[in-house]
Amino acid sequence: MGERGRLRLHTEEAPVAAASAEELLSRVGAGDETAFASLYDLIAGPVLGLATRVLRNHAQAEEVAQEVLVEVWRKATRFAPERGSALSWVLMIAHRRAVDRVRSHQAVLDREDKVGRMDVQRPFDEVTESTMASLDQERVRQCLSALTELQRESIVLAYYNGYTYPEVAEVLKVAPGTVKTRIRDGLIRLRDCLGVDR
Repeated sequence: MGERGRLRLHTEEAPVAAASAEELLSRVGAGDETAFASLYDLIAGPVLGLATRVLRNHAQAEEVAQEVLVEVWRKATRFAPERGSALSWVLMIAHRRAVDRVRSHQAVLDREDKVGRMDVQRPFDEVTESTMASLDQERVRQCLSALTELQRESIVLAYYNGYTYPEVAEVLKVAPGTVKTRIRDGLIRLRDCLGVDR
């Protein structure tokens, strides 16, 4: 049975192995975890390669690749085969994520440089910095979860991901003034929750 058993097993598995990325992505959209494992094997290498080329930092590229794979799992139903191949769609997501990471990192550097040259901090930066420096992360997490979703999204994008206010506004598709208000109100609520003195 040895050789014939292996041959039969290989033949039974052939449809899964032969499935195209498009077919697998369609099955992933229906919640098929086995299809996602096969899709992962097909796309993980190209995604990591693209992220590494854009970021030029393997550790960051691995983080971005993981984010992309999670996004593919969550948004598989949005794939439209008439617009292009599954791999192109996945690599477009990967490129966008990697470029966002570069921009985010650059925004942080630019902000630090500007603050260093002007020796002036943006309003509420002091609250954020003293909060992060003096309180443990668990308490901060709890207080962040007490904010409204809109406040939390704005603060996380601006202070944890390094986005500027206009970039946050673009990502959330709201006016820059709305972003400033959300962040200001959210930071006030954070300060009160954490007991940070003004």
